[in-house]
Amino acid sequence: MDSTRQNKISRLIQQDLGDIFLKEMKSKIGNSLITITRVRVTSDLSIARVYASIYPLGTMPESGEPATKQTVIDAILTNAADIRRRLGIREGKQLRIIPELQFYLDDTLDYIENIENLLKN
Repeated sequence: MDSTRQNKISRLIQQDLGDIFLKEMKSKIGNSLITITRVRVTSDLSIARVYASIYPLGTMPESGEPATKQTVIDAILTNAADIRRRLGIREGKQLRIIPELQFYLDDTLDYIENIENLLKN
């Protein structure tokens, strides 16, 4: 069971990461749409597991290859330290230690779509 503090920090990180991806990370991830669906913070507040739903659009800015979910998540993982730094700039007054960010691909929407397709047939 998550404590009230963990839930508050999770919501705060979720909002700020969404804003960071929307406004500040276009040069790294291109025009892909990234939605932070869930953030789970460990009880010692040292690790935040971030689940992202990705809708790839266009090409990747650094490599020029077509954007896929895997290439976008790879770009996020490559730039995780920069994302944590940007989060620290925003949260520095509210959190003493910025948690380490671990990014995971949230495939819930793909799973739902698969079930809907199976039910239609």
